[in-house]
Amino acid sequence: MGKLEETCASLRAQIAATEAQLAGLKRDLVRAESQAVHSDDPAENSQSRWPLLQEEYKRYGRQMIVSQVGLPGQLKLRSAKVLLVGAGGLGCPAAQYLVGAGVGTIGLIDGDTVEVSNLHRQVLHRSYNVGKYKVDSAIESLRDLNPHVNYIAHRTHLTPADAAAIFNEYDLILDCTDNPATRYLISDTAVLLGKPLVSASALRTEGQLVVLNNPPRAPGDKEGGPCYRCVFPKPPPAESVVSCADGGILGPVVGTMGVLQALEAIKVITADAPSAPTLHIFSAYSNPLFRTIRLRSRRPNCAVCSADATVSLDTIKTGSTDYVFFCGSASLPSLLGPDERVSPEEYREQCPDTVNHTVIDVRDSAQFGICNLENSINIPISNILASTSQKSDDKDQSTSLPPWLPSDVLNPESKDPIYVVCRLGNDSQIAVKRMKELGLDRNGERFIGDIRGGFRAWREQIDPQWPEY
Repeated sequence: MGKLEETCASLRAQIAATEAQLAGLKRDLVRAESQAVHSDDPAENSQSRWPLLQEEYKRYGRQMIVSQVGLPGQLKLRSAKVLLVGAGGLGCPAAQYLVGAGVGTIGLIDGDTVEVSNLHRQVLHRSYNVGKYKVDSAIESLRDLNPHVNYIAHRTHLTPADAAAIFNEYDLILDCTDNPATRYLISDTAVLLGKPLVSASALRTEGQLVVLNNPPRAPGDKEGGPCYRCVFPKPPPAESVVSCADGGILGPVVGTMGVLQALEAIKVITADAPSAPTLHIFSAYSNPLFRTIRLRSRRPNCAVCSADATVSLDTIKTGSTDYVFFCGSASLPSLLGPDERVSPEEYREQCPDTVNHTVIDVRDSAQFGICNLENSINIPISNILASTSQKSDDKDQSTSLPPWLPSDVLNPESKDPIYVVCRLGNDSQIAVKRMKELGLDRNGERFIGDIRGGFRAWREQIDPQWPEY
């Protein structure tokens, strides 16, 4: 069986390599044919009355006959240089439509590599490109779509030290990232360099879209469009920030927001005058799907775009403007002591099937439905955090404790230990602290603790077949 698996893996690798080689040959053929068409007649090329190549008229004709674009708009797109920060769920569809529209130069900056978990929503990437830089994988697909575009790959994460030098080479910036610290860095740099910014975000079934610093004006100029700090002067609490990996994401939701980013970018490039600043909010399961909020102009005390700005290119580059400190640490510190936590292996040793105990799984019901431990009880962390009951000294605790607590936990005679588990070992700590605040450990007489590292550690230490999602 092992030899057969090796043979299958080898054949898959050969097929992937052959497909990649074939894709490269097809791209080379398209470029060669395009060059042949436009260079066979030097006299015609030098004396042409037409500003676009014949192939470009065919390629972009359907959008050029739209009155808001026309030939002048197409020429603006052709000369535009657009940078997309992020080649993931937002960046992929945004790049596809900008490239399809004929934007002359597209830059992509991303230091991540393609993972299997990306493929359901990051539509430029392919299975055979898993492990490849996202920017290289994306550009490979984009070249197949449009060989006329100039592609620039930045295989790195955006840093304060490099942001200004990279942004300076482009006319328009698209924020396709997913963390607050980077969003503030992108906005600040765009304002200080006079670049319009199209920013979007998406999580679970909801998304937001806004065009910032449009029109781009120097700090202190009240005619300029608001920046990210004007709309969100304070970052969200670090502990409330949820990534797609933790909160989940529906592919078409992030795709919708990325497509809308491309649309707004095309409008910024081709329009004669900017539209009023607005925040668009999308919710896939609401009716209507979109809500629009009219935004105010620049805030008079904004740290980056007001007359009294404290953020400059120097403070960004030198690190004086500390974005991580401003937004708070995204990593949750250990809330419990060593005696309140056990590894998956220790849990298995302490609690064989013959030992009575309770396991509370605090993931949401959707994740619990994917995989769960036998006989575990599902109490989502959102239910626990929403409870307002206080610790009670009454013998009848049921009158004061929250209703999500199972009956065996409330049993005043029971001393069975309680183990709390989650996906990564963060929410479980919060739940343990909350349960102890409610007095369920009876001043230490009853063990309440979490399984350290959650189900990620469970997969590594106990069950390698446990679903990884």
